[in-house]
Amino acid sequence: MSAYYRNLFTVSNRPLVHGFSDLQASSTGLLQRIIASLLTEFAMTDLGPLNYFLGISATRTALGLFLSQKQYAADILERANISTCHPCRTPVEPGAKLTTHGPPVADLTLYCSLAGALQYLTFTCPDISYVVQQVCLFMHDPREQHLHALRRILRYIQGTIDLGLQLYASSTTSLVAYSDADWAGCPTTRRSTSGYCVFLGNNLLSWSSKRQLSSSRSSAEAEYRGVANAVAETCWLRNLLRELHCPITTATLVYCDNVCSVYMSSNPVQHQRTKHIEIDIHFVRDLVAKGQVRVLHVPSRYQFADIFTKGLPFALFDEFRSSLSVRYTPAPTAGGC
Repeated sequence: MSAYYRNLFTVSNRPLVHGFSDLQASSTGLLQRIIASLLTEFAMTDLGPLNYFLGISATRTALGLFLSQKQYAADILERANISTCHPCRTPVEPGAKLTTHGPPVADLTLYCSLAGALQYLTFTCPDISYVVQQVCLFMHDPREQHLHALRRILRYIQGTIDLGLQLYASSTTSLVAYSDADWAGCPTTRRSTSGYCVFLGNNLLSWSSKRQLSSSRSSAEAEYRGVANAVAETCWLRNLLRELHCPITTATLVYCDNVCSVYMSSNPVQHQRTKHIEIDIHFVRDLVAKGQVRVLHVPSRYQFADIFTKGLPFALFDEFRSSLSVRYTPAPTAGGC
């Protein structure tokens, strides 16, 4: 049995359930018992099938469930007063790096408001995660170049406002992660940006773009820290699926485009140059030894996590965006789905 209770919450002592029909169980009888049990604990109202929740619209299609924040994105563009701007094909220029130089922005409140709003938009738009993370790093003291980068994100959203996240109906239970790092990518601190994405079958479950907490001495170290973050996320997901009685029985595959990181994940020899990341190394190696994780090499051409660590040319960006199951709003069919 598995069920998601994220639609259940209380506001002003008036609990709501956005549709009992959205609960899932292994049998109809079990589902009815779950509903009856919930009704004994909470005063709830059935609002019908899930279609809109916290700014996210959910549309059922022949493929599965399509999640979109189109109206929320439109509200952001209206707030920024650029609803009719010329769109961009990518949210960030290839190779662009933000620094702390330049004049400060005139309206700090507006910048922080828009940057914070874009963070929530990444819930269904993983393709903007990297550059949103970058502009949010400077919310304490934004400069004009940061505002320019934020406006480019908004122009990209203007041209892709119909994009959303497609979830597929699938019985596949393989857990696969892609991990990447942009070594010393920050020109100010020389810290690396690491990113990962985790798939359950064809469905994108989790993704991240984050600047590492410390500087790395080599690209291998930066990549391995990224692998450790991705492995930690997959461990959490495996535990969650086990609690939902859908355990993963096969090893999680973690793809990395750095050969040295792949070797370190299985080589028991501890080198002098890697002693300072010993905890990360042992954490991953223990899971590899138990057969829960396999760290494999993938060519950079097929490293989907690149989209979370750097700006990419449009052709590659578009391909990786599609690989993340980011799609345009499905066309309505006669009679509905």
